[in-house]
Amino acid sequence: MKKMKFCVLLCAALLSLNVFASGDDGHKTIGAIADRLLVGTNAGARVKALLQPGESLQSISIWADCAKGTFCGPQTPEMQAFTIQNPAHAAYHYTNTPVENKSYVAGGVGTTDHDIVQTLKQAIAVLQGNDNEKTNPHRFTQRQALLMIAHLVGDIHQPLHVGAVYLNQENQFVTPTKQAEVDGVRIFDVQGGNNLLIEDQATWTARDLKNFKSEATNANAARVGKALHLYWDVTVVENVMRDLGAKSVAEFTDKLLASKVDFPLNTGEPMSWPEQWATEGLYLAKSAYADIVIVDKVKMTNRRGVEYASWYAKLPAAYIQDSTAVTRKQLTIAGHRLAALLQSIWP
Repeated sequence: MKKMKFCVLLCAALLSLNVFASGDDGHKTIGAIADRLLVGTNAGARVKALLQPGESLQSISIWADCAKGTFCGPQTPEMQAFTIQNPAHAAYHYTNTPVENKSYVAGGVGTTDHDIVQTLKQAIAVLQGNDNEKTNPHRFTQRQALLMIAHLVGDIHQPLHVGAVYLNQENQFVTPTKQAEVDGVRIFDVQGGNNLLIEDQATWTARDLKNFKSEATNANAARVGKALHLYWDVTVVENVMRDLGAKSVAEFTDKLLASKVDFPLNTGEPMSWPEQWATEGLYLAKSAYADIVIVDKVKMTNRRGVEYASWYAKLPAAYIQDSTAVTRKQLTIAGHRLAALLQSIWP
């Protein structure tokens, strides 16, 4: 029991230290790409009009995470007002559509009326001037809509923010057809990979290992895992930066803009683009979960004392290489699409 408690504490410590220490560079780079692509355009001028002095798409790209009050220090008064107005805002960042589904369908398993797709659509409508009770149920201002778009376009291009896997009592992957089937007894939601833990230290950054060693005198005394979702949010971005030799967001932006990446152009009205992106992300999420082997199921306790299940997982041999290639491409695409979306709204 003591060993398990120690494990839970170390897992929590490793997770919190990494989220606080990093995770911003991907979003900032996406924003920086869009900033550069919008120079001299009407959309760039409209964006500037909604920003405060010294702000850019790069700097506001992490605002929606900072509003959670855990990643960037104390909330600003603007963030506090937003969270009061939007008590479910943490759920705006993702949808948990089963990866075996062929497309994102509103009302399907893992979707909500305030998931990442619906929130993006609402924010787009506001910037288009289509602001009414139906299109803007959260009563976003135009500035709030821009703050959401600047962040969520990045999130929706991270596969685990879109596609999810579900497990049964035998720790096997299953595809629920109704939300009621995901009851936490027969079928479990692993929360976008947040409750899948990987022990392979090859997926950890030097900061991970340093933080872990500072928490334990004997690194082998406890079983410690890193959340798969955290790996995709943070570690894999650092892998791309390292591979490109980029030591700053500015250098990272230079290198991604210089690279040639082929990707499908968006079609139809901008309001339909988030669903297109989510459907595309499902394919990538399916690959991200492919060949992962569940090793063990354990009980965890969160900071509020609530018990929940987590699963240790083993990654396939080429996982780091493959995920790094996917992320490099997705960061570039997201930056271009953020700019394209704003130019479509403000030609």
